[in-house]
Amino acid sequence: MQRDHHQATPTVGPLAGFTVGVTAARRADELGALLLRRGAAVLHAPALRIVPLSDDSELLTATKQLIDHAPDVVIATTAIGFRGWVEAADGWGIGDALLNRLRDVELLARGPKVKGAVRAAGLTEKWSPASESMAEVLDRLLEEGVDGRRIAVQLHGEPLPGFVESLRAGGAEVVGVPVYRWMPPDDLGPVDRLLDATVARAVDAITFTSAPAAASLLDRAERRGMREELLDALRHDVLPACVGPVTALPLEARDVPTSQPERFRLGPLVQLLTSELPGRVRPLPVAGRRLEIRGHAVVVDGELRTVPPAGMALLRALARHPGWVVARADLLKVLPGAGRDEHAVETAMARLRTALGSPKLIQTVVKRGYRLALDPVADTKYADA
Repeated sequence: MQRDHHQATPTVGPLAGFTVGVTAARRADELGALLLRRGAAVLHAPALRIVPLSDDSELLTATKQLIDHAPDVVIATTAIGFRGWVEAADGWGIGDALLNRLRDVELLARGPKVKGAVRAAGLTEKWSPASESMAEVLDRLLEEGVDGRRIAVQLHGEPLPGFVESLRAGGAEVVGVPVYRWMPPDDLGPVDRLLDATVARAVDAITFTSAPAAASLLDRAERRGMREELLDALRHDVLPACVGPVTALPLEARDVPTSQPERFRLGPLVQLLTSELPGRVRPLPVAGRRLEIRGHAVVVDGELRTVPPAGMALLRALARHPGWVVARADLLKVLPGAGRDEHAVETAMARLRTALGSPKLIQTVVKRGYRLALDPVADTKYADA
């Protein structure tokens, strides 16, 4: 009965023992804090950096043209981009002229955050899609008819080729407003470490909050000659968690299935991980205890036990066939850098038993090897649960 009490009151966070890669450039600290609060280890690897174009002649030229020659429609696509545009115009001394111009046009805002930025600037949007989707914005414009209309689109760090082409095909004149650009990070070290950890299955999930971040990670893997290894890891072992369907496009175009929350926000993205990652772990009833083998640690009866990498390698090998005897020679093959001496297995096994805090979880079978002390009756109960 004691074991059931432990099961009912786990003492670890839902993500304890798991490692999550974070590719975000913006709001990476916020996402990391949400993950840490739930027990995850976080590997920060910004796949991009945002370069503002406040000193860029391209943005200045586009802004002056819109002030001098009024568009019919202006589409604000991101809150940070819209704020950056207004701030840049203020810096050039033409902020009031830009706001006055925007008051006289049909202003569309893609989603509530952009709407907030528009209103903070003292403006009012004419319409905003419920779906936060550029596809819905496009449908509305094409339904209204765009032939002969001048439409300005605040670009959000990546090209919108299908969107722009569709408007032009409908007869519109499209003016791009490039407020900032996505660029590769200055320091590629964290990205390379994330790639190495992913192909080694040393991370359990990677979060993506923008399509350019996903594309950038794939591009870096290709440059290092490891794209196929990365795709294999993401398809089978490492969970790619995307904030929404647009973010997922570069991965799904390469046949990588992704997980996405119903609401495209950081909180629901983290909630998705707290559900999916523990759900991938099969609890094992071993020697009267409940054993969960997570990414870099083990949960024994609701208590997190840190296990060194060699011990995790042995435990995973034993757990592939719970209750079966695994020979020392086979265990030696999974030990990182162990060479040919089977004594290394005994040393690593002794450390593993100490880390688990219960030597009886793993039995020594004399002259044959080791086995997890699986309780088959309890195993049936867990399987039914």
